[in-house]
Amino acid sequence: MKLLHLVLVPQTVPIWFFHLCLVVVHAVQEDPPVPSPSPSLISPISTSMTAFSPGVESEMGIKDHHQHDDLHRKIILLHDDLHRKIILLLIVACCILVIILLSLCSCFIYYKKSSQKKKATRCSDVEKGLSLAPFLGKFSSLKMVSNRGSVSLIEYKILEKGTNNFGDDKLLGKGGFGRVYKAVMEDDSSAAVKKLDCATDDAQREFENEVDLLSKFHHPNIISIVGFSVHEEMGFIIYELMPNGCLEDLLHGPSRGSSLNWHLRLKIALDTARGLEYLHEFCKPAVIHRDLKSSNILLDANFNAKLSDFGLAVADSSHNKKKLKLSGTVGYVAPEYMLDGELTDKSDVYAFGVVLLELLLGRRPVEKLTPAHCQSIVTWAMPQLTNRAVLPTIVDPVIRDSVDEKYLFQVAAVAVLCIQPEPSYRPLITDVVHSLVPLVPLELGGTLRVPQPTTSRGQRQGASKKLFLDGAASA
Repeated sequence: MKLLHLVLVPQTVPIWFFHLCLVVVHAVQEDPPVPSPSPSLISPISTSMTAFSPGVESEMGIKDHHQHDDLHRKIILLHDDLHRKIILLLIVACCILVIILLSLCSCFIYYKKSSQKKKATRCSDVEKGLSLAPFLGKFSSLKMVSNRGSVSLIEYKILEKGTNNFGDDKLLGKGGFGRVYKAVMEDDSSAAVKKLDCATDDAQREFENEVDLLSKFHHPNIISIVGFSVHEEMGFIIYELMPNGCLEDLLHGPSRGSSLNWHLRLKIALDTARGLEYLHEFCKPAVIHRDLKSSNILLDANFNAKLSDFGLAVADSSHNKKKLKLSGTVGYVAPEYMLDGELTDKSDVYAFGVVLLELLLGRRPVEKLTPAHCQSIVTWAMPQLTNRAVLPTIVDPVIRDSVDEKYLFQVAAVAVLCIQPEPSYRPLITDVVHSLVPLVPLELGGTLRVPQPTTSRGQRQGASKKLFLDGAASA
């Protein structure tokens, strides 16, 4: 009965107990040998004197024989009952085990499907590029990516209507990346629409990469994405509208930089450096822009500079950079990247140094001297930037008369460090920010207090606003 009690313990039994039960079952299936009666039955010794009688001896032998038979039958019945209970217990345990396994399998399958669905909703695979067949379905997943909320998938017909069917009267600019149009959205707000031809694999990857990255960025000096759209083999990225266009047009366009005074140029340089600092220091992993240039620096109504065009941007990891091919714009590409394919955050610092030279000197990064000969602004300016007597004479004529030479030499020193041929000699972009902040007026985001002439309060306020208004009026 002790064994039976052990068998009927809780249903959650260890596996070794099942093995023990099987051994017991095997043992009880073999009938135990039935004890044969002794040839001669010896009566137990009695302390009392009893008369011997052959009839009495025979009657006692028969009685003992019946007792042995009853005991044998009880043992067999007990074994059969134990055997049935063990079998029943094993069947119940197996059923419970099967149910548990099925439940675990169901939970695992449900978890896998949920994970795949969640991954498809939150991520975009920038390595695979776009498959134009499931174009819309693939990119609708980007709705949930943004740290600022959602990046909308905007219907093509809305863009078509808002840009007057992408008419020339809405064209803001064009380049190797595509064309940019001004659009009036359904809520009467204005936006810029970049139209990209995604027929090639590279163009598809750049489009996807830019949408993916911009949806995650949140910084006042990074362009904001409003949404995206796709139609046939064309991709569309909708940005906030930047009324003052790009820095390249203001510096090298018909106005030749006349809308940008000295303080505004320093503000643009500081804003650009802060945008790069966000990419290099605050994004995890760090992001290398890889195509920083004056045409990718956009200016809003208050001349706040914002970085744009992140199609070539890449996370700063050895895994990603090993698979990159040489990209960028001549004149802005760092020498170590051009010659050896070595890409680091210092490559962006070099490009920033070139932009700083554009702001300072008013020259293009590469100028064509003859049909067969071009000259880099870095090669031309490097020997003259450290010459205190020559430097004031090569500054952009538009700002030459208004520049404080003390600050001019400091800005030139920052530019010289940024365009050093050896990457390790270039400063971190954070150091550049710290160097420029004291040179930018307080009203424009720096810490420099510009002395005001002794006039009435209203005139002083007007003078402080002149930093903006002079440039805006000229633009």
